[in-house]
Amino acid sequence: MRPVAISVDAPEDSETLRRQAGYTYTFLSDPDTAVIKRYGVLHKGAGEKGRDIARPAEFLVDRTGTVRWANLTEDIRVRARPEQMLEEARKLR
Repeated sequence: MRPVAISVDAPEDSETLRRQAGYTYTFLSDPDTAVIKRYGVLHKGAGEKGRDIARPAEFLVDRTGTVRWANLTEDIRVRARPEQMLEEARKLR
């Protein structure tokens, strides 16, 4: 199991954010929102200058690509806590 972040930001912007925040996990870029749409988390026009972005969400996805757990919110300030995600992952084993 490994965490991965996906956003509409350009790869270089995502990498800068990752480094500045001190995150050690992978950040992926989805500027065309293809993956974001597949997971049903597109937030049309909610970004800067009306840009489409991903709404806040966390997923646990198994090796087959099946979503085993999801946490969706409309509020960027409300996210699953790391402990919550680890607990949910343990339940899936």
